[in-house]
Amino acid sequence: MTERARTHTMPKTLRSALVLVALAAALSGCGTVNEKLSAGMGDYVPQWAGGLPADAPPRPGTPQYDAYMKERERKRLLPAADREKEEQAQKGATGTASAGAGR
Repeated sequence: MTERARTHTMPKTLRSALVLVALAAALSGCGTVNEKLSAGMGDYVPQWAGGLPADAPPRPGTPQYDAYMKERERKRLLPAADREKEEQAQKGATGTASAGAGR
């Protein structure tokens, strides 16, 4: 190989290495951005597209989560018979409300 060919291939190798380093840096930056965005964006994705279901509990750290946990603890402390009666009453109220909405 001639001297000119050797010096010509060195910058090409260096250029390829720099391109790979730049691509790796760009991809790692996307990963941290997506991690931060996905925490909040998941709430806005429709259920049919893989979003949260309608009966998903609220996110921790919100006032709704604190109320949810208090209600859950209240239900846990109820006797089983009272808990079943309350669940039946809620199902009955939900069933009549949804039946009226369809008309």
